[in-house]
This record gives sequence, structure tokens and C-alpha cells, in this order.
Amino acid sequence: MDRFDQTKRLAVLVVSALALGIFASNEVKAQQANVSPTQQGGGASAGAESGDKDNTGQDFTNPQNLFQLRYQYKTAPGTDLQGNIRTVTTDTLTLRTDLAFDLASSWKVVFRTDLPFVAKDPISSGHPSGDYLYGLGDADFQAALIEQINQQWAVGGGLRIIAPTGADNITSGKWQMMPIIGARTMLPELSVGSYFEGVVRYDFSFAGDPTKKNISNLQLWPMLNIGLPDQWFVTLYPSADIRVNYGDPVTGQTGRLFLPFDFSVGRSLTKNFTISLEFGVPIIKDYPVYDFKTTTRINMKF
Repeated sequence: MDRFDQTKRLAVLVVSALALGIFASNEVKAQQANVSPTQQGGGASAGAESGDKDNTGQDFTNPQNLFQLRYQYKTAPGTDLQGNIRTVTTDTLTLRTDLAFDLASSWKVVFRTDLPFVAKDPISSGHPSGDYLYGLGDADFQAALIEQINQQWAVGGGLRIIAPTGADNITSGKWQMMPIIGARTMLPELSVGSYFEGVVRYDFSFAGDPTKKNISNLQLWPMLNIGLPDQWFVTLYPSADIRVNYGDPVTGQTGRLFLPFDFSVGRSLTKNFTISLEFGVPIIKDYPVYDFKTTTRINMKF
């Protein structure tokens, strides 16, 4: 599959997502029209329902029962057999499931699993052609404990384990552990559904293929979600893409910091169905996580 096919597939995906948003507009407006004035009223209950409806699936401190279909297209530096820098393209289709359980009072526990399927075109001594390789990526499991302190504030912490289930040449080959802490504050003065959330993660490898690079990097996630009219939203830093690398250097690395400009635009089509499209480009790429990234998310809450 050549670059033209990749670009064409990405264009079709973007157009399809936008078409779906336009097509669903009348359905969303019809559902809103059927809501009675009493249901539209204020109060804590209405605020909680609105927060659930505007949840985009990215809020670490507001877990939902969720199924997500995620497609990511990413380019990053790689090398050929002579050690020259070349672009490596990675397509990842990920199936994600979140299950949240209420505990006593304001506490919740949430479990998350991700199952990625990867297409990648690296060049190595075992794969000199540079054709696309296809296979299962590194699956992960995450458990988190969340406290909803009040209507505005929530905090949480968790741990993600990443297993080296992926095929050689397309994934890390390492067992990884990722502790996570985060806090969120709602911003009703900005708009309904707006919030700021700060999350800190640390990804490090502790076992696996000894010939693979050791992983050790700090990941920062300063997410600002802004609710817009007609169920639209825009999010700055929807992913934990700000990285500081303390592990083995990667191809093209000249320093430790990766700082991108990363944003997404999306819409809640119904109470349980949300789509979004994310774009990321580097500002500082001393530690080159990617040259370009786009991610499409389709969330279905249940």
C-alpha cells in the first residue's frame, strides 16, 4: 500500500466523519426539541446530566461505560539499512472498552482495555523491503480510582500495564508500567461542558526483549475542553503528547523534549454517540514522537 493510498484513505475517513456529523444534525435537534422545559431546567441534577452528555470520553476523572473505535495515522522518523533518516508511517486501529463501577459515596473504580491493530512500513535487516507489516499491537489494561469531590472538582489515580503482544518490527517488545494521576475542574463560566484537566503519566519498561530500546518518559496532559453551541466541542491537548524522554534515545533525537500543538474538534451526535477528529504537529521535537498525527474517535456510551 503506497502513500497515495494512505492519503486517500485518510481523506475518505475525514469526509465520512464530517458527513456523519451533518447527517445527524436534524436527529440531535429533534431530540432536544422533545425535552420538556422541566428537563431543561437548572440544578445539580441537570448539571450532572449535562456533564455526562458532554463527556467526550477523554476526561480521565469522569469515567463512563464506553466503547471506542479509534483510528490513528502517524508519521515519525525511521532509518534505512544505511542509517539514513526516512519517514515511517504507522496506521493503528484500536478497540477500547471502559467499565466504570460506583463505590461508596463519591468514589468510582474504572477498568480500561485497549486492543490495537497496526500497519507499519519500517526497514530493518529482517525486513529490507519497507513494505507494510500488519499485526496486533501492544495491548494494555488500566485500573483507576476516581473521586468526584463536588460538582466542579474531581481527582484520580491509576496504573496502566502494557503487554508486548505485538509483532516484531512494529511494536515496542517491552512490558511497560504507567502510573497516572490527574485532577479536573469544570469551567461553567466559560460554557456548559467546558473543563480543564491536568494529568501526569510516567511510562517505563521493566521487562521484555533485551534487544529493544528501554522506555522511560514523562507524559504531560494539560487538556482544555471547550463546549460549543449545538453539541460541538474543541479540545486543546486531547492526548498526553507532551513528552520528556529519560530512556534510550530514538531515531533523530537531539534532546529530551517533545512539545506539539495538538487539538481536536468533535460533536456529541446523541446522548451516547460522539465523534471527534484530532490533529497534532510538533513545535519542539528534540525527542521526535511524531512528525504528524491525526486521530479519529467514535465513542459509544452504554
